[in-house]
Amino acid sequence: MADVAKAIRLAVDTGKVKFGSRDAVKAALNGEAKLIIIAGNCPNSTRGDIQYFSKLSKIETYNYTGTSIELGSLCGKPFPVAALSILEAGNSNVLEAVKG
Repeated sequence: MADVAKAIRLAVDTGKVKFGSRDAVKAALNGEAKLIIIAGNCPNSTRGDIQYFSKLSKIETYNYTGTSIELGSLCGKPFPVAALSILEAGNSNVLEAVKG
């Protein structure tokens, strides 16, 4: 978990990411994300949409165990983040970290 958290933070700092569930649904629909991270308390309807479109576009999703507030804090944002789309990982190994 700590490795994944560090990898997420590094991706936010050095890569290209989009915050929010609406952007995550769009990124999944368009197939532009490499990974979508979903907060533990993301509403089920939103989670379902993200997972459905991700599966169609063959994009990996990762269920973050913390809440949206914890995910927002991890990303250095003063607001809750229900979903995080990683478009480019930057210097981060987040794509490998979530698989292990």
